[in-house]
Order: sequence, then structure tokens, then C-alpha cells
Amino acid sequence: MPRPGLAAKENEPDTPQDMDLRELPRAVRAELRSLSQETAEIVGAHLLKAGELVTSDPQLAYAHAEAARRRAARLAVTREATGETAYAAGEYAVALQEFRALRRMNGGTEFIAVMADCERALGRPDRALKLVREGLDAQPDFNQRVELRLVEAGTRLDQGQQAEALRVLKAEIEASAGKGSRAGRARLRYGYADLLEQSGDATGAERWFAAAAALDTEGETDAEDRVARLQGIVLELDEDALAGDAPEVDAAEDENGQQGADDVGDTAADETPDVDTDPEPDEDEEEDPAEEEDADAEPGEDADAEPGEDADADAEPDDDAPAPETP
Repeated sequence: MPRPGLAAKENEPDTPQDMDLRELPRAVRAELRSLSQETAEIVGAHLLKAGELVTSDPQLAYAHAEAARRRAARLAVTREATGETAYAAGEYAVALQEFRALRRMNGGTEFIAVMADCERALGRPDRALKLVREGLDAQPDFNQRVELRLVEAGTRLDQGQQAEALRVLKAEIEASAGKGSRAGRARLRYGYADLLEQSGDATGAERWFAAAAALDTEGETDAEDRVARLQGIVLELDEDALAGDAPEVDAAEDENGQQGADDVGDTAADETPDVDTDPEPDEDEEEDPAEEEDADAEPGEDADAEPGEDADADAEPDDDAPAPETP
């Protein structure tokens, strides 16, 4: 019979078997050492499984994280896993509760952006904006500031303040020109492009999605797919057809049979603005001024203008114009 506290609840997933706990991050394994060996193995297995499932099956990942938290609620790692999986599963009230507990435990500010987004999802925009201001006042690092600005823009959009949402992201893009991680800068441009598309500016959205895609070397966003969709390029594969006989070659194709795919690739290349893809500098290190222009080359002069308005003097520069000065 399992020791008290180790028995599974009726709606709890079984403890995963044959999990290699050495795959857990070292900091997590260090926290687990405060538990008995039996408890640590059960908690570690649930945590590892939650991490594996958080993208593909967030509801099941949340169930595994909750099983770990129930056995070791005093550990920050179980509260964090529960908060992150609950957030991914759309359980925003639970996620907010867990992130609040984490703030009490470690006093950090790294979870303020996701807490604000939970408040936003729960229909409390005033609380969301209050948390955003609190997070910005703490002078966060670049990536945290990006997340805070994205939540702020999303909250403004929820309130019907579309112009303000666009202004927030545009100002942050200009202020961070040539600074911060490529991933963070890509997320800013992706968020701005998404707002432009929602506002009806498909041309501007396409250009800013292309700028995001050029910076997103790790493929963390679907910016390339969004560009293709806006260009009207949608590739739909019929798996049944692929499994059958090879299709006949269309007479319109050239003798090398390259017309279809190559034309699509050429179109995408021609319509994507040039953006420098040199390796990203350290987050806190400014790029050489001579290189800043290429590193932050953005879409054309009208890309960031709101619908019906001409681009103003603060718009992102063309490829041949000097990069904006950072404050």
C-alpha cells in the first residue's frame, strides 16, 4: 500500500514508468533532493512527462504537473510547472494562483507578464495593465519587457483601443532597434504584424511578418506561414494522393519539372524585404553603430502606418535610410 500522500487520486494520471530523471534540469533535480527518494522519483516522473506533453497535450500535461504539485507543493518547481501547464491548457485562474504563489516564494518579477495575461484572459483589463506597469517599473530585461508590451497591446486591443495598441508596439520596436535578442525582436514584429492584419492593413502585415521571419532563426513563430498566407500561397498536401501513384507531369512545366515549387519560392523571395541575419549579439551589448542599420532593417515606409494614414516621420526606415536613433 502506498505511503500517505503518494497514492494517486481517481482522476490523476498514472505515474509514468521508465522515465530517466537525469533528463530533468540540474536545478530541478537539486530541489527534488529535499524529498524522500520514493517521493522524488514519483514527482520527477510527473514533471518530466508534463514537460514532454505541454505543447502536444496541455490538458494532460497539466494533470501530470498537478500530480507532482500535490505531493510537493512547497517546491517552487512544482508550482511553476503547474502554472505553466495550466496557462497552456487555458486554466487561467489556476495559473494565476500558482504564479502568485511563486512570487511569494521567490520575490521575483519574471512571472508578472504571464500573470497580467491571465488577468486579461479572465476579463480584468485594469488589473492586467496595473501588473504591466508594475513589471515595467521594475526595469526588466529585454525579453521580459517584450512580453509585458505584448500583453499591454493585447489588453488595449481588447478595450477597443486599436490605435494605442499599435502605438505601444511601434514605440517599443523603435526603442529597441539593434538591441536585445533576435527572438525578442522577432516577437515584437510578429505582434505588430498581427495587429496590422487585424486592423485591415494586409500589405503592412505581410512586410512585418517577413521582418519577424528573418529574425526568427529558430522558427519559434509561424511568421513564414503568415507571410505565405497573406501572399495567397497555401500549400495543401493530399496524403492519400501522395501515397498513390506518382502524378503525371503537366505539359506546362518546363523540361526539368521545376516550375511550380520554384516559382513559389521565387515569389516569396522577391517580396520579402532584406533583413540582416548575422548572429545576435549578447542581450546587454549594443551592436556596432555601423552594423545597426542592417541588423534592424524593416519593411517599407508605409508598412507601419495605420490604415488611412500616411507614414509619419517616426516610421521604420527604408533599407537605404539611416537607422533611427535609440533614446
